[in-house]
Amino acid sequence: MGAEQGDRSPAASLGLLDATMVGIGAMIGAGIFVLTGLAAEIAGPAAILVFALNGGVTTFTALSYAELASAIPKNGGGYAYVRETFSDPVAFVMGWTRWFTYTAAGALYALGFSSNFVEFVHLYWAGLPSGPVWHVGYALLAVVSFVALNALSTEASGGAETIITLVKIGILGVFIIFGIGAVSPETFMGVEEGASFGLSEFFSQGTLKVLPAMGLTFIAFQGYDLIATVTEEVENPRKNIPRAIFLSLGVTVLIYLLVVGVAIGTLGAPRLGGAGEKAVVEAAVSFMPDVALFGASIGAALIAFGAVFSTISALNAVVIGSSRVAFAMGREGQLPSQLGNIHHDYGTPYSALMASAAIMLVATVVAPISLVGNLASLFSLLGFIVVNLAVIKLRRDQPSLNRPFEIPLYPAPPVLGCVLNLLLAAFISPLTWAVAVGWLLFGAVVYAGLNPGRVRVLLSRGQSADPDTESAGEPDLSEPVEED
Repeated sequence: MGAEQGDRSPAASLGLLDATMVGIGAMIGAGIFVLTGLAAEIAGPAAILVFALNGGVTTFTALSYAELASAIPKNGGGYAYVRETFSDPVAFVMGWTRWFTYTAAGALYALGFSSNFVEFVHLYWAGLPSGPVWHVGYALLAVVSFVALNALSTEASGGAETIITLVKIGILGVFIIFGIGAVSPETFMGVEEGASFGLSEFFSQGTLKVLPAMGLTFIAFQGYDLIATVTEEVENPRKNIPRAIFLSLGVTVLIYLLVVGVAIGTLGAPRLGGAGEKAVVEAAVSFMPDVALFGASIGAALIAFGAVFSTISALNAVVIGSSRVAFAMGREGQLPSQLGNIHHDYGTPYSALMASAAIMLVATVVAPISLVGNLASLFSLLGFIVVNLAVIKLRRDQPSLNRPFEIPLYPAPPVLGCVLNLLLAAFISPLTWAVAVGWLLFGAVVYAGLNPGRVRVLLSRGQSADPDTESAGEPDLSEPVEED
């Protein structure tokens, strides 16, 4: 769908299903294959409790996202809400860290796609070139392909995300159906057949191990933020965005619990932890029918194929999300204004897509991926804290604001969201915290370079001043938005 030259508002071309699949696609990405083994290694059988608790913790923040999305139907996700609620520098920090989180996640998913793609093809054809350089090459090709798709059409990229995610859910459904009948309570608890077991076996690695495992795997449940980044491209956003958030989160938590339960119950936590990123594939091989298809085990082939689709859908979702955050920051004047333009033929934020792609490509080639992944988790937790604070501040500042969805039992959910996200962030390594501070300082330099006038005003008026409140054209949050 096209747009007029100079238009700064994208067309609404995504339905409720498309928006829901953006969230599911990001949350059931590489994480379900990579994080299952890592969680089992740290927490033992209690890994299933780790994912259940993470689902509960993230629900508090999801409620905040739903209320804010219904009240502020703008692209940019958490950045857009903080931009409307807090001062200019706080909004920049939020957008800066969210943009980094998505582009870093894109590099992670691209490299994850590359290794899974090679593994899948090698099941049938060993002639596909592999090795570090080739892996990076396949990852770069994946990034370029999905950036091109997103640049040409939001509707096409959303439709592709829906199809890919549905295929992925179908493959995981096959894993659950075949595996649930093979689950053994003794294998789950790590005891001999017929032996008794209790809480000590369930928490075999120690009760407190649940917390660091939660911190490590929390990144798997941030996909609903991506839904909010495309708010203006979703039909009837005030209703559909909250629905998509809850639908995607509910489906994701259910699938995670079933897959993790089947994997532990069929392979056992020690073997699952030892298998690392191949944990779910090895679990599938242990119970799937031993039937060869074109020379390869159908179980291994199916799950490897699912891993390829999972990383593809996650990559596409973060390409969408990262570009929309950059687009929102460009439109608000916090990054170069060119990033806030819409292509006059394709109706997509092409400049923001190109900028996000450039960072993603560089991160894919040179960034220390494990550190970048930890930074992404930390920034997500800190960002969610600020979003919960935004709900509280907006309720206080604008009590009469039109909120089609309101958080039940307010203020308990956003307060719990702040406390629990901060608790999980405390278990992330000091090195990650140190690098995060360095990245924020670099962001401060970028902000000062791009906004010298605002910095001068802030220095003269103090940190509490917000120069944008004096600018013309400030959106009125109470202004109704046209709905279907």
